[in-house]
Amino acid sequence: MAYAPTIKGLLLAGLCLSVLAGCGAREETESQNATTPQKPQTVDHNPDRNAYFGDLHIHTKNSFDAYIFNVRTTPDDAYKYGEGRTINHPSGYDITLQGPPLDFMAVTDHAEYMGILPAMDDPDNPLSKLPIARQLYSSDPDVITRAFGLIGGTIRSGKARQDIYDKGIIANTWRDAVKAADAHYVPGKFTTFAAYEYTATYAPQARGDSFAGGNLHRNVVFRGSAPDMPFSVLDSGNPEDLWDWMDDQRKQGNDVLSIPHNSNVSDSQMFKLETYNDRPMTAGYATQRMRNEPVVELTQVKGTSETHPALSPNDEWANFEIYEYLLASQQIGDTKYSFVRKAYQDGLLMQDNKGFNPFRFGLIGSSDTHVSGGGYGENNYWSKIGIVDGTAAARGSVPPGGQKSWNGITLAEQQRNWFTRWSASGLAGVWAEENTREAIFDAMRRKETFATSGTRIKMRFFAGFGWDDTFLTDPKMVGKAYKNGVPMGGDLIDKTDDDEADMAPAFIAWAIRDPNAAPLQRLQVIKVWTEGGKAFEKVIDIACSDGLEPDANGRCPDNGAGVNMANCALTGGKGAGELRTIWRDPAYRKGQRAAYYLRALENPSCRWSTWDAVTAGAPPNPDLPPTLQERAWSSPIWLVPAKG
Repeated sequence: MAYAPTIKGLLLAGLCLSVLAGCGAREETESQNATTPQKPQTVDHNPDRNAYFGDLHIHTKNSFDAYIFNVRTTPDDAYKYGEGRTINHPSGYDITLQGPPLDFMAVTDHAEYMGILPAMDDPDNPLSKLPIARQLYSSDPDVITRAFGLIGGTIRSGKARQDIYDKGIIANTWRDAVKAADAHYVPGKFTTFAAYEYTATYAPQARGDSFAGGNLHRNVVFRGSAPDMPFSVLDSGNPEDLWDWMDDQRKQGNDVLSIPHNSNVSDSQMFKLETYNDRPMTAGYATQRMRNEPVVELTQVKGTSETHPALSPNDEWANFEIYEYLLASQQIGDTKYSFVRKAYQDGLLMQDNKGFNPFRFGLIGSSDTHVSGGGYGENNYWSKIGIVDGTAAARGSVPPGGQKSWNGITLAEQQRNWFTRWSASGLAGVWAEENTREAIFDAMRRKETFATSGTRIKMRFFAGFGWDDTFLTDPKMVGKAYKNGVPMGGDLIDKTDDDEADMAPAFIAWAIRDPNAAPLQRLQVIKVWTEGGKAFEKVIDIACSDGLEPDANGRCPDNGAGVNMANCALTGGKGAGELRTIWRDPAYRKGQRAAYYLRALENPSCRWSTWDAVTAGAPPNPDLPPTLQERAWSSPIWLVPAKG
C-alpha cells in the first residue's frame, strides 16, 4: 500500500478549512550602556546573573508561509502561548506550553510581504481582487501551488511582485507586531522583543518559480525602540547590506542584532570563507559581522547545526537530529561551511593567518515554529507548519488510516525527507542580571548564552588562571569567577609572558538537569585549536553521572540508563541532577590559540516520533531513530595568546 499525501492536497484542505471558519565588540556594548538611563532593578535582579529561557524565532499568520497553511493566530496569541496560556493549532486542537512559562520571546514574522496574504484573503481589501489572490484561494491545488511559488520565487530573487507589494500593509502589520511585543512586556517576569525575519536565500541552482535554496535567513531583534519599517530581502538579499542598515539604526537610537539560523541547510554558504559576493574578507568585514551577529541559532525544528558526522568522524554524538535538505527542496545541501564547529576552526585559522576572525559568535536555540507556539518537548510535539504536519499520520510517524503495520507503506517525499526529520527543538538560554529587555539583549551581545535542544538544562562555563580544586566549593565561586576570570562568550588572555601562568587555565563546567526531563549522563568539553597551520577538534568527557570516571580515551562508561520502548518510561534509575567539575586541558600549550565549549547530554529518552507511536498505540516508524539524547551547548570561551 502506498501513502503519498501531497503538499498540494494539504494546501487545498487548509484553504477549505479557512473558508468554513470564515477567515478571509564588548567595548561598544559598554559605551552604549554608559549612555542608557538607569532603570530601577526588578525583583529578580541578581548580580551573579540568572538563567533565562526563551524563543526568538516564532511565526504567526502574518508570515506568508504560515497563513497559506491555515495559521490564523496572531503575535498576541504567540505571546499568550509563551506566558503559559492555551492557543489553537490550525489542525483544530489546543496547544499549551509544557512546563513553566518562557522568560523571553520574540515574534519573527517574515518581513517580506508581512501581512499581505491575510489582506489578499480579506474581501474588503483591494488586494483580494487581484488574479493572484483568486489563484491562491482557488479550489484547484495545482493553481494554488503555482501562485504560492510565484510569491516564494520573488523572495528568493529579491525582486518584489509590485501588484501585491503594499508597503502600507507591511508597515501597519509591523507596527501592530511591535505594539503586541510592548503590550506583553512585563519587566522582571516576561520579556518580549520587537523582531522579524530577514529571509535571504542562496539559490543559483534553482529553476523556475520556487522558494527553494540555501538558507541565509536572519532574525533581526531590537533591544528597545524599533524603526517604522523592517529591512527585507526585497530591499537587498545581501546580508552585508542588512548590517549596514543595522549600523545606521544604532545611529538613530535603535540598537539591534541579527541571528543567523539553519546554517545546516545553507548549502555551505553561511560560514564560507569569502564575503557574500565571493570577495576576500577583511578585518573591517569581520568586525562588522561580529558587531551585528554576536550569536547564531544552533538548533531548531529544521535540525541542529553543531557539526556533521562527515566533519567530525571521531565525535560519537555528531549524528544528532541531522537535517540536510535545502529549503523547500528535495536536494541535499553541501555541508563544508554549514556547521558551527567547522566555522570555529576556520575562524581560528583566519586569526592565525590574517589577523581577524569573523566567526567569534555565541550560541542560542529557538523553534522556528510557524503555528505561534513551539513544540519543544518530545512528548508535546506538533511539528512546524500547520495543517500539513499537524497530526502524527500527516508527519509520517505512525502508519496512515490507523493501520498497525508499516508493511507496504511508502511515505510521500515531504514526509520522508522533511517532516520525519524535523526536531522538537530548541530553546535560547541566557545569563542575565534580570529579566528585562536591556539585560537579556546585553547578554546576547556579550555572548553569555547557551542553546538547548528543547530541554531546560542550565549550564555555566568559566575560565581563569590560578584556581585550584577548592574553588569549586567556594560559596562565592560565581562572583569570584566573574571578577577573576571570564564566562562563556568571553576571551581568556593566555599570559604567555607571565611565569605564574605556566599552569593550564582552569575551566569551571556546571550543568543542572531540567527537572521535567531525563537526568544528565555526561558533561563534555569540545576543544578546537590550531597547530602547524591546521585546525583540530577533540571531544572530552569531563564529568560522568553515577560516580563514574572517564576512561583512558576520555569517555564516561555506560551508566546503565535505558528506555522502555513500550511506554517511553525511563529505566535503570541512573543519571545525575547536577554535574559540576573544575577541569584543566592536559594538552594545553602556552601561546596556543583555541576555543572551548561545553556540551551536556541527558540519558536516552524517546524521540517525538516514538512518542507519537506510543500515544497512538501504533508501531514506530522503523526508519527513524527510536531515542535521542537531549542536550545543551554553551557559547565558547576563546583562549587568546597575549601577543595576539
